[in-house]
Order: sequence, then structure tokens, then C-alpha cells
Amino acid sequence: MARVVTVGHVAVGGGEPLALIAGPCVIESAELALEVARRLKTISEEIGVGVIYKSSYDKANRTSITSFRGPGLDEGLKILQQVKDETG
Repeated sequence: MARVVTVGHVAVGGGEPLALIAGPCVIESAELALEVARRLKTISEEIGVGVIYKSSYDKANRTSITSFRGPGLDEGLKILQQVKDETG
């Protein structure tokens, strides 16, 4: 029996309609995260496909050890909460 997993208001698996997981690889700023999430929400509503926003607060697998990794846990979770609060 196929299992259904619900992420926010989007059901995935078990014969549910297609859903998209999308977002920037790493959180660069709250402004960019919110801009992308707003656009994804608009696209989702326009085409009728559920979207789950995904972006990392610490992207350790970069090509250089000195590359930007993200805002870190505390700031990253605050930004992700903003995204959820504003866009669902």
C-alpha cells in the first residue's frame, strides 16, 4: 500500500497529484527566500501543482571550503519561519 505524506497542505505519494519541491539551494537572505517563495506560490496557484519550499540554512557540500554555506541554524530557521508564515 502506497503511503501518503503531508507537508503543510501538500499531500505527496499514494496516488496524490504531482507535487514540486523547489527553492534556492541555500538561503542567501531573507529577502531572496521570500521573493522565491512568493513566486513559487503564484506559479503553484496558476498551474494547480502543490509546491513544497526547500532551502538549506547550512549547505556544507560546497566546491570550496571558503564558500558561503548559509546563515546558520538560528537565523536560517527564523527565515524559514518567515517563509512559512507569509506563503504557507
